Amino acid sequence: MKFPILAVSGLALSAFLIGGPALAQDHVDANGLPTTHSTPEEHAQTNDLNAQVSGANNAADQQAGPADAQYQASQQQYQNQLQQNQAAQQDYKEKSATYASQTAAYENLRARYAAERAAYHRGVWPDRWSRWTLDEANADLMGQRVEILGGDHVGTVTDIARAPNGHVEALYVKLDSGKEVWIDQADIRYDAGGRVVMTNLASTDLRHMADERL
Repeated sequence: MKFPILAVSGLALSAFLIGGPALAQDHVDANGLPTTHSTPEEHAQTNDLNAQVSGANNAADQQAGPADAQYQASQQQYQNQLQQNQAAQQDYKEKSATYASQTAAYENLRARYAAERAAYHRGVWPDRWSRWTLDEANADLMGQRVEILGGDHVGTVTDIARAPNGHVEALYVKLDSGKEVWIDQADIRYDAGGRVVMTNLASTDLRHMADERL
């Protein structure tokens, strides 16, 4: 009964001895026995592979370095522009608020100025003067003497305010007293034939108007 067992064992051993070294021929120790330790050639291949991976990583880092620096520079530029824009918006808001306040104050003063001027007494134009408005005046009014309805001279035209269409809106008159005043075109008539500038305002009112300031 022992012989069959020995026969089987011998066959298995022969198979191991024949196939074993063939399967582990690249991984044997100094005594020829199988081992899991790498050979020098495998160590060299592993080192080469590690060197290739390390080189690839270094190259990737070098490429990422300039790109990262450029990104950081772009971010800084964006932040600077954002801060400048915010500062400009704040400055615009402050100036707008100041302008709105100044405009409101100016409009209030102008309304008061117009109300004060409207309160002055105006004389009745004689028939022959009523049609001689400044809209019809083509002559140079600069330097012309200004009269009141009674015929007295009160000053001299030193400047002219015109609308975009060229029509005269007001005359700047230097009064004989030395004061200066703007007289609206509605309060002036011009005799082109006699070259006479006439106002229906009284001389005392003209002096008061010269003291008004917006």
